[in-house]
Amino acid sequence: MTALLRGFTKTVNSSFKRPIRRNLHSTMVSNNKQYQPALNLKTINQSVLDVHYAVRGELALKADKYQQQLLAKPQSNGSNTSNVETLDGDLPFEQVVTANIGNPQQKGLNQVPLTFWRQVISLLEYPDLFQKHQEIASKIYPKDAIERAKSLYEEIGSVGAYTHSKGILGIRKRVAKFIEERDGYPADPESIYLTAGASAGVSSTLSIALQQGDGCMIPIPQYPLYTATLAYLKAEPLPYYLSEENDWSMDHDSLLKTISDAKEKGIKVKSLVIINPGNPTGACLSKEAMEQVINLCYEESIVLMADEVYQTNIYDPEHRPFHSFKKILKSMPEHISNSVELISYHSISKGVSGECGRRGGYFECVNISDEVMEQVYKMASVTLCPPVSGQIGVDLMVSPPKEGSESYRLWKQETSLIHNNLKERSYLMAEHFNKLPGVSCNPAEGAMYLFPKIDMPQKAIDEAKKRGKEADVMYALDLLDATGICAVAGSGFGQVPGTYHLRVTALCPETKEFIGRFEKFHKDFLAKYA
Repeated sequence: MTALLRGFTKTVNSSFKRPIRRNLHSTMVSNNKQYQPALNLKTINQSVLDVHYAVRGELALKADKYQQQLLAKPQSNGSNTSNVETLDGDLPFEQVVTANIGNPQQKGLNQVPLTFWRQVISLLEYPDLFQKHQEIASKIYPKDAIERAKSLYEEIGSVGAYTHSKGILGIRKRVAKFIEERDGYPADPESIYLTAGASAGVSSTLSIALQQGDGCMIPIPQYPLYTATLAYLKAEPLPYYLSEENDWSMDHDSLLKTISDAKEKGIKVKSLVIINPGNPTGACLSKEAMEQVINLCYEESIVLMADEVYQTNIYDPEHRPFHSFKKILKSMPEHISNSVELISYHSISKGVSGECGRRGGYFECVNISDEVMEQVYKMASVTLCPPVSGQIGVDLMVSPPKEGSESYRLWKQETSLIHNNLKERSYLMAEHFNKLPGVSCNPAEGAMYLFPKIDMPQKAIDEAKKRGKEADVMYALDLLDATGICAVAGSGFGQVPGTYHLRVTALCPETKEFIGRFEKFHKDFLAKYA
């Protein structure tokens, strides 16, 4: 046996001897050759170059640099009021106000997380607390939070493990119950997918529904996730304009014109996106407008995609309540209610939870064929599963503490405070915007944004052209330089040609101070370009 092993070793060594020398020689030759990168702007996926995402673009990058500068040099001189062209020297502000994205718990906005959420989640992150240290846990956590964590632990086990690709079945069942209680119509847990935020659901379903060249109708103004995704998919964005003169209501004639124009160009209209309540407009659709949309989708065989992530953020539920498209669809005649294909989206990032970084959401498919649903499941499987922490967030969103439970009172206080603060800030900001010369702003009926229109002086438009920018982009950049306020130019969301807007959040805690900074800059801007 020993001799046999020696012979085998000798044979193996001799067989590898010559190739190893050739590989070393090859390496030596390649070291004398200059390496040519395989990736450059001509060789990467060209669709990426067409993707634009305004809320995290040039403005946000510059705001982040200012924030880092303030952190590095906190004793800034607030007396300088001129625009800052570089990051050298002191800034004319002591704080960057991030009004560009709906990120409630972001540092500086400081929305306090819901106590019940963090209690349950912390227990699931460290289950030893309720398994081995019950006495300690009972002193820290209310009884219903402990019971909720135990129940979820029985379903999930470790939060570090993969789950079903659709998401945890027990949570999907509770989402279905939430939808049924909201709408009055049943929901199927097998048609519900938990996702890494609503954005992941939107991107996934658009990529499944649309072939290259297909048309997708999108509102203008719109959330730039849609144009970015369509650009990447090489699908055709088909804009329909909302009516600013009528509180950003949906104009049915605009929908018809968009479809007619697409047909003339030979574009197949495959899907229709609606954001309700609107982002960035804050408008809520009426029941009648929603019925018109559903009828149109039935007549034209169009998939309806309903972005409903702001459904909790309703400011005047008596005048303009939220209705889900699922509810309106199922209330219509059977030949329509059982035909129109609907995908609707919801998220834990908005509402009163504001858990943006946890990445949790879901979408529900209605009237989608079994063969297509198989493909939806296949694509969900490719990503293995949505974040477990986000799935837990969805569960807490759709089944909060019940009235009479130990945690209900505090939960009610916290959620009411968040909702009322958002509403009051939104109304106050709209009121002050409308007092400024050359600014008009429709009050929001929901969501967490305002979209004021700015009558841009011609000299400012001319100056923006010299800088190679849209006039509202120049305005937003100059606003950031002078005040530290980071707001997004309306051109990033789409707007009627010749009009200029800004999208600002209603999340800033020091609203009056924010308005004061904005007012001074705006008046200086008008005087400069008068």
